[in-house]
Amino acid sequence: MGRSVNVSCTGDATKGKPVIVLLPGLGDGLDKMSALQKTLGEKNWVCVYDRLGEGKSEKPSGPQTVSDVGKVLTAVLNRIARGRSVVLAGHSLGGMIAARYAPDHQDKVKGLVLMDATSPTSVADMKKAIPQSATGPASELRAQSLAVSQGNNPEMLTLTDGEVRSAGNIPVEVIQHGKKYLAAVPTYGPRLERDWSAGQHKWLKVSSRSTLSTATNSQHYIYVDQPAIAVQAIQRVAARVH
Repeated sequence: MGRSVNVSCTGDATKGKPVIVLLPGLGDGLDKMSALQKTLGEKNWVCVYDRLGEGKSEKPSGPQTVSDVGKVLTAVLNRIARGRSVVLAGHSLGGMIAARYAPDHQDKVKGLVLMDATSPTSVADMKKAIPQSATGPASELRAQSLAVSQGNNPEMLTLTDGEVRSAGNIPVEVIQHGKKYLAAVPTYGPRLERDWSAGQHKWLKVSSRSTLSTATNSQHYIYVDQPAIAVQAIQRVAARVH
């Protein structure tokens, strides 16, 4: 049975331009990206949707993998793209989904913007950074993160680590946070920051035309803390695709 998915599209629908599709992070509905969508919509056709289990979309019928999430994304793109090229701009888990999806859909996806995307090795990173013997806030963070990766989240989505596959030579901008908020975790914070940054570098392998930049004054929500950086990166990639 098909599930109902909440989609919002706005902006300049001039033919020939790519459609920009925004992918929020885990636990975020499309409303979180409404300001970004509105700004980008002044010059572009911009869509954002609630994944199953988020916002106003239906709940998934059972546990999901990233592949399952990709099937829903394909259905959404078939509705909204209508032959246009697609630029995927994802934050956090949305960035991971975009980067995992693009290599298998090079016919549609012609550009990526990854905003502090979840590391391709996030599960192993957490296990290595914070040992099982840890106590206090670090222990809680470890337990919470691993539970989320095992499907204890609104999307019932299980996350597994994997190699970064290539989507060819599409333009890709990877943006990482500059304010080291993970460093606040007692004892293990510096390691968490190093691993997160290493994860951003790993995503560069998704294309031979990838660049990495740092949003100096941003914590995790780059498009909230420094919206201009997000807007300009997405516009640059859309212009290259166009």
